[in-house]
Formats: sequence, structure tokens, C-alpha cells
Amino acid sequence: QVQLVESGGGLVQAGGSLRLSCAASGRTFSIYAMGWFRQAPGKEREFVAVINWSGGNGYYADSVKGRFTISRDNAKNTVYLQMNSLKPEDTAVYYCAADLSYYGLGLDKAGEYDYWGQGTQVTVSS
Repeated sequence: QVQLVESGGGLVQAGGSLRLSCAASGRTFSIYAMGWFRQAPGKEREFVAVINWSGGNGYYADSVKGRFTISRDNAKNTVYLQMNSLKPEDTAVYYCAADLSYYGLGLDKAGEYDYWGQGTQVTVSS
């Protein structure tokens, strides 16, 4: 079992920044990758970013590329999502997710992930 707890959401004006955190506990040694997804009201959950737990660069959705940065601190078992130049369309509940083993669905697919956090609300005002 892996437990995930997100924090750092809030209300920000367009053009502002927020940093989300996702603290993992439990069987963190078995994590393969950590991803961030988001879901706006009335819309499907969509991929935002992913990072391999052992190393490497992040991979991003086109809609956030150049504005968001995913990073990890293995010593703290925490993944971060730095969000800059925020837009009203970034408003959503943001979820982190843990993938324990690559199942081949694609790291941008929600079905690939084994565990999910409870989500944190991000609201960007215009």
C-alpha cells in the first residue's frame, strides 16, 4: 500500500504561481513513477506531468509545458509540481498518483496508476 497526501492548492490570480506537494508513505520503495493529473468540473481527469521515481526528466502535457515543472525529493518521499504563469483554465482539482509497475498503458493515462491522493483545489482567477 502507498498513501499519498497532496497540499499547496489555493486561490491565485492569473499569472501567479503555486507549488503543489505530494507526500508518499508506505511502500514507497516500490514506486516506479509519480504523476500529476487534474480534473475540472464537468470534465474528465487529464494528465499534467509525470516523473520517474529513480531519476530522469519530467514529461508534460502540451497545455502546461514551459509553465509547470515536476520534481521529486526521494529523501522526503515527496513530489512537487511548480506551477508558474497560471491561467484560469488551469483551475481544477489536482491529484497525484503513484505507479508501482509500468503496465504499458502509458504514463499519461490514469488507468496506469495504482494509488491516488485525495486531491487539492487550485483556482485561478482572471
